[in-house]
Amino acid sequence: MPSAAAPQWLIEQGIGETRALLVSDGEVLAARIYWPGELIAGSQHQAQLIAKAAGARRGTAVLKDGTEVLVDHLPVSLTEGARFDLEISRAPIAERGRLKQAQGRFTEVNLSHNDTYLTSTPQSEGQGTPVTADNPTRSSHFKTFLRNSPFEARVTPAFAPDQWEEVWSAASAGSIAFPGGEILLSITPAMTVIDVDGTGSPRTLALAAIPAIATALRWFDLGGNIAIDFPTLGTKADRRVIDTASAHALAEWPHERTAMNGFGLVQLVARLHGPSLLHRFATSRTGLCARFVVRIAERAVGAGPVLLLTIHPALKAKLKPDWLDELTRRTGKQLRIETDPALALEAPQAQIIGQ
Repeated sequence: MPSAAAPQWLIEQGIGETRALLVSDGEVLAARIYWPGELIAGSQHQAQLIAKAAGARRGTAVLKDGTEVLVDHLPVSLTEGARFDLEISRAPIAERGRLKQAQGRFTEVNLSHNDTYLTSTPQSEGQGTPVTADNPTRSSHFKTFLRNSPFEARVTPAFAPDQWEEVWSAASAGSIAFPGGEILLSITPAMTVIDVDGTGSPRTLALAAIPAIATALRWFDLGGNIAIDFPTLGTKADRRVIDTASAHALAEWPHERTAMNGFGLVQLVARLHGPSLLHRFATSRTGLCARFVVRIAERAVGAGPVLLLTIHPALKAKLKPDWLDELTRRTGKQLRIETDPALALEAPQAQIIGQ
């Protein structure tokens, strides 16, 4: 029997966002997303200290673009106004009514060069080519984006059909189905909550939900505090079975985990690097849907000189002029946009037509 192919990161440089999928034998194992101009965990920057109590190791710094970062591991001797280098440990995260500031740590690297940001390159460059040290700048950008993943990565013109759509749609719905039920995911300011719902005995339902939970954690790039509400299991023996199965399913996902309590609750704690796909849908749904519009439009097929987009009215204002210019350049089509309030935000239509 042939061995399974090693997982590989595929990077799709879209209009308005960069997407990455970890794929093995056609199966999507994990996903990442990045919007140009965002800070990303692991990137290094020059900063200026603007607030720190005397003798403290924590303070607030400002980057060149004006972004404020909460910084730890500061030398006690560092005073306000001093310039230094830092590494982002957590990107800013938008929440309802507030913004969690970026977090970083003091470093002693010399960043006299430009700050490290993930930048886009034209789609015509590097299609299907591996990300290697042959292009150090680009390689370092992608390695930071992928958090120095041990798996090989390459830029691809497009993912296989429905791969990104499956992840995107699951995150949009906040749910993943499994035999006999589904998991429902919700974002709160304190944590991500995963509720297990379905039919069958509590033990059978809980066991069946574990693969879907493992998928959600990786697909949606979840981190921080995560609470899983399993069905209540009456015996300690049944709870140990679920704990063992969970440990096996999450063995390669770095985290800490509590044992299931008598009410079926399990808590996971993992490093939070930035906004998950669920966070983005909770706070920037129209922005995500607008980027989905141009992705669908870019992949429309057919004969004719005109690319017709039919979208919900709320999305029209979110389509940035430079995105539309790039869409025209990539497709070589004249662009026409029509709105239809009967369409869902998540259901744009794109077709190639005649004049």
